[in-house]
Amino acid sequence: MARPGQGTGKWYIVDASSQPLGRLAARIAHVLRGKHRPDFTPHVNHGDHVIVVNAEEVVLTGNKLDQKMAYRHSGYPGGLKAVPYRRLLARNPERAVEKAVKGMLPKNRLGRQLFRNLKVYRGTEHPHQAQKPEPIEAAFRLSEAD
Repeated sequence: MARPGQGTGKWYIVDASSQPLGRLAARIAHVLRGKHRPDFTPHVNHGDHVIVVNAEEVVLTGNKLDQKMAYRHSGYPGGLKAVPYRRLLARNPERAVEKAVKGMLPKNRLGRQLFRNLKVYRGTEHPHQAQKPEPIEAAFRLSEAD
C-alpha cells in the first residue's frame, strides 16, 4: 500500500490527434489516478504526470460539435455562459481536454492535486523533454474510414 509522498511518479506523453475526446480523457484520468500501477492506493497521489500534445486535433463524434455545450458561470446572477464545442475547440482546444479530464477525476482535494499533474498543449511542442516522458497509447485510434 502506497503512502503520500512515497515514491516517484513517471511522466507520460499522449498524442491526442484523431482520438475521441471522452476515451482520451478516461485513459488520462486512469493514469493520473495511478490505477495502472500495481501499488495503487485510492487516497494517494502517486505523482504520475501526463502531457497531452496535439490537443487541437482531438475528435468529437456524432453531432457533439454543435449540440454539446461547455458551461461556465461568472458567479453573478445571470452569469451563465454556454459555448458550443465547435467554437471551444477552435479557440481553446487545451481547455476542452482539461475540462473532460477534470470531470473524470475525484471532486475533492485529491482531484485538485491530480489535475495539476496534467499538461495540455495545442501542438507537438512542449517544454518537458528533460523529464523523458514515456508514450502511452491513450485510446482507440479512429480508422480513416470513420
